[in-house]
Amino acid sequence: MSSPTPAPSPPPRPTQTSAWGVLLRMARPRATRANAFAALLAIGLGFAIATQVHQTSQSGLEQLREDELVRILDDVSQEQARLGNDTRALEVSRDRLLSGAGSSSEALKSAQDRLDTLGILTGTVPAIGPGIVITITDPGHKVTSALLLDALQELRDAGAEAVQIGTVRVVADTWFADAGGSVQVSGEPLTSPYVIKAIGDSATMASAMGIPGGVTDSVHGQGAQSTIDQRASVSITALHTLPTPRYARPVPAPSK
Repeated sequence: MSSPTPAPSPPPRPTQTSAWGVLLRMARPRATRANAFAALLAIGLGFAIATQVHQTSQSGLEQLREDELVRILDDVSQEQARLGNDTRALEVSRDRLLSGAGSSSEALKSAQDRLDTLGILTGTVPAIGPGIVITITDPGHKVTSALLLDALQELRDAGAEAVQIGTVRVVADTWFADAGGSVQVSGEPLTSPYVIKAIGDSATMASAMGIPGGVTDSVHGQGAQSTIDQRASVSITALHTLPTPRYARPVPAPSK
């Protein structure tokens, strides 16, 4: 009599450890094309942001040299001082006119002062006052009109109120050019040495000329020499003739 066949044993139940392994394998990132493309986009975006931040931090004053920063700071300080003086003078004039005491004489004096100021600005009257005289000796004829224009701009930034170059009174429409082997100012040829007279704060203007990288250094870089003479009194006698306007007309005063 044969023994009975034993019943097959049931398959083993998965353990807790094998279940966590399945979950980890399912959550593991797969190297697909979409994932690779997303990673490249993220890297490119990060590089672009870093580049933009670097360029922004390098823009502005960070790109300027030390002598350029000193020059800008000096120009701003001089302009601030000049505007402060103008503001105080206008406030004094306003207070006198509003006080009513001697209003007619004060108004006449204010009008005359304004006329004198306009005459100096337009170059139609002589001017005298403290200032500097710049003499540029250029034996090699290397100084150009652009360099003289730079000198004029520096003087204006330093508060020069009246300027004469050679025999030419410098005004708003004065122009510079290199023609015929010489420098011309408003069509008038100049010869070395070039003499520039400027009325204003002599110490401030002299300092502006001597700023590192400024006019004096540029003149020396061309093989020329320059001297700056501070004087208690500088006389500017060259006059500018005002042309008659062809098209512009003053606005008529409104009738009362």
